Amino acid sequence: MKKVLILFLFPISLYAQTNDLSFYINRSLENSPLLKEYQNQAVINQMDSLILKAAYRPQVNFSANGLWAPVVKGWGYDEITTDKGNYNALFTISQTIIGRGNLKTQLNTYNLENQSIRNAQKISEQDLKLAVTTQYITAYGILEEIRFNEEITNLLDKENVFLKKLTESTVYKQTDYLNFQVELQQQQLLVSQQKAEYKNNLALLNYLCGIVDTSFVQLEKPDITLQPSLAFENTLQYFNFQIDSLKIKNNDALIDYAYRPKVDVFADAGYYSTLNFQPYKNFGASIGLSLTVPIYDGGQRQKQHNKTKAIEQSRENYLDFSRQQYRQQLEQLHQQLGETEQLINQAQGVIKSTQTLIEAYSKQMQTGDASITDYILSINNYLNAKHVFTQQIINKIQIINQINYWNHEK
Repeated sequence: MKKVLILFLFPISLYAQTNDLSFYINRSLENSPLLKEYQNQAVINQMDSLILKAAYRPQVNFSANGLWAPVVKGWGYDEITTDKGNYNALFTISQTIIGRGNLKTQLNTYNLENQSIRNAQKISEQDLKLAVTTQYITAYGILEEIRFNEEITNLLDKENVFLKKLTESTVYKQTDYLNFQVELQQQQLLVSQQKAEYKNNLALLNYLCGIVDTSFVQLEKPDITLQPSLAFENTLQYFNFQIDSLKIKNNDALIDYAYRPKVDVFADAGYYSTLNFQPYKNFGASIGLSLTVPIYDGGQRQKQHNKTKAIEQSRENYLDFSRQQYRQQLEQLHQQLGETEQLINQAQGVIKSTQTLIEAYSKQMQTGDASITDYILSINNYLNAKHVFTQQIINKIQIINQINYWNHEK
């Protein structure tokens, strides 16, 4: 028994470099162009908000025009229309007057858009972490299988030494020994195949994270613990619907503001003259007022409100469906988690029994009292049980990862 236990307690393969899950998650977040785009969108949205504020401040312009329309021998433009010329140089200031509520509602559009961008960024981060973690767990699972298959390979190598001597002493048949060697070669082939598979999955992990690296890295065991379940109203998914509701209400308010009277005040000062009479006195100023009152637009206002109601109804339908999906998904994942833990316990019982059987056969073969075929069968039974155990451990971590994804708090 000691021989077997020593092989299972100490790893066979040692690698120069090790990385943990946080390393890959941090690199993926740093390298993601989508997350960087969200940051730029937030900046652009902030600039649009400032542009809107600036548009409602006083606008000052300078303009200069000169027109000369000569009349030669009775030929030319009508002097009544042109005064033979028109010359001006003016400073103009204009101001659109709207209520504070109107401006606040328009600015709130950008505020809500920023909230939407931040929430979308968090959801994208959540999706990216899920993808990276899923691939990390997959690669780590293959690494675990490599480890225990290397342990079995080393165990068979040790058994091969004295089985060869026993076969040469005619304790075992040559065919039985060849059968054992075939099993050893198949085990070595399996380890080589799994190492190639591990390298491919490690490359895919690097690809997801934007890491350029082809070295053989040992992944540390992922530290993933089950997070407590959240009410749907506390999740990022629900917050997204909440922001959409606020956007719809804000757009509905903007419809009414668009139908309120609009006042523009303007003033100018400068020089305006035809140069016909005392042009040196044509410096002056003017002030004006423009009022626009919407009266009738063919019923567009009510139709826009009805359109907004339909959009809100669609949002509520999607919200109800998402709430049901959230509940169903978590219940299903927790059910899978319970079933997986049962399989793990069953596999542990089989592993314990097959370890005891391998120890017994190992002792008996040293004296020629056990069949090599039976020993190989016990090894295969152990491999199958260990494979099931490892796969279910990985499945358990993957399920916990999925549950934590759905339980991400806003």
